[in-house]
Amino acid sequence: MTKLSSQECLGLADLLGDTPLTVISASRLKQGMCDAYVTGTLPDVNAALVFDAFCPDEPCGFGTDADALWQMLKATDGWGCINVDNACAASLGKLIEADRGILVRYYGDVCHALLEPVHCYPNEAIRLLTLADVQRLAQAPAEVQGNGYKTHEAMLTEGIAAGAIVDGALVAIAHTYAETDLHADIGVSTLEAWREKGFATAAASLVAQEIQARGKVPAWSCGEDNFASLRVAEKLGFTEIGRRTYVIPISNG
Repeated sequence: MTKLSSQECLGLADLLGDTPLTVISASRLKQGMCDAYVTGTLPDVNAALVFDAFCPDEPCGFGTDADALWQMLKATDGWGCINVDNACAASLGKLIEADRGILVRYYGDVCHALLEPVHCYPNEAIRLLTLADVQRLAQAPAEVQGNGYKTHEAMLTEGIAAGAIVDGALVAIAHTYAETDLHADIGVSTLEAWREKGFATAAASLVAQEIQARGKVPAWSCGEDNFASLRVAEKLGFTEIGRRTYVIPISNG
């Protein structure tokens, strides 16, 4: 197992390709905001692990060599599950169960792309956020501050964000969570007291419009039973284009 340098991370990003299924990991590799490991030597690698700085306990595994992935994974600390290609999920799960004497479960990660003009949902509470909103972001609950960038300023200048402002406070946000040359992944969050008011749909619609205006394809991913997120994706016009699988240790055997 080899830990990649910053320059080698750029090479791995190119190897992964620029797709809705790889946009988050590829973006982190290019930002230098992850730890990455491979077996083999670039570009001929058997498997790769990418630990996103924003969710380091959920690394993404690439390649279908389950044994290579497991050998790397068990040499690292702090992970709680791994997101992998469907083709190797069951094999990896069996290796984990046999090696650690624990049970695992499997959870689908549904990946979408917006391949048509986004469906618009104007809402008077929703607008694009600008640098003038930095303080508002900093004062908002962590749940709606957004992430994916080193600072709030970077999210507002390098990325795209829209929010619901109620009585001067931010109560919902949609933003580019990760971005590559061709795609931009959208993240959304709404404070519990303000859900079911259409804020997430309207904010995400506005962010998707801006992404498409820049000539990129909006991407959207969520868990297979996150029905609220799946409904928003459907309303905006997203199309499911693939799935990956979380392999999750759950208990002692």
